[in-house]
Amino acid sequence: MRRSFPICAAAMCLFVASEAQDIRVPASAVAGEEASISTTGSGKATFYLIGPGISSKSDVNLGEEIHLQAQDLRNAGEYIAVVCSRECHNASFFVSAGKPHRLTFLVHPSRVPVAQNDAVTGVALPFDDFRNLVTTPETINFQLTAGNASVSRSVRTQDGISWFRTASGKSAGPLQVVASLDDISTRRAVQQVASDPCNLRIKGERTATGILVETEPVHDCAGNPVPDGTIVTFTATVGDEKSTVDAPIKQNVARAQIVASGPAVISAASGVVMGNELRVGGRP
Repeated sequence: MRRSFPICAAAMCLFVASEAQDIRVPASAVAGEEASISTTGSGKATFYLIGPGISSKSDVNLGEEIHLQAQDLRNAGEYIAVVCSRECHNASFFVSAGKPHRLTFLVHPSRVPVAQNDAVTGVALPFDDFRNLVTTPETINFQLTAGNASVSRSVRTQDGISWFRTASGKSAGPLQVVASLDDISTRRAVQQVASDPCNLRIKGERTATGILVETEPVHDCAGNPVPDGTIVTFTATVGDEKSTVDAPIKQNVARAQIVASGPAVISAASGVVMGNELRVGGRP
């Protein structure tokens, strides 16, 4: 006894016989390329093609090849071909993505402190001309350039994905990252900025209204100037009392006016970095 099962697509259900010996589908097909399906027998029949983004119906002659147009096979994935005359026969086939035509390239983050391990990550995905992900293995070349220094690495895609992770450089400035595959390339940029302040040192002098204290030029441990706007917190201890002033760095230096008439001990900190202590005598 022949058993059948339903195939439904686009509000249409067909009860298809389980045998598929009377229809032969392509052993391989490529997205955006023509293909053909062979049939046996004679007479008129109805052909249905069901696949990703398509559900079509047409009249065919049994014993002749059924030609599939390129626009019918634009989307990669599994397709089902059904031929119905007195009974229906079906077969499935897979359409693979075509050759890489474009690269989608993402880099994170867009801004990163210098000298950070595993701080920059890039992911590249190749797509064909119809935006199908190319899952066959491809070799992506990543080129990273900062100043006069350049490094490259080649990474094979796995399931259509190629990625890298690397440390940020030691100098502030733009990091240019290019992903390329054959004659296809995509460029991204990461701004490398100074890391946390290092070797924070302060100096000060008494004025008519208190104490004027300022930092020496603030750099990170690699010698890069710390960006303007970075906050330095000055703390003044006068006897048993403490007061703090937050001052942003401007043109590489942070300054603050502290109101204190007696002897004071002043310290500074930025993030987790502590500076030296400064002792200033009382007003004469």
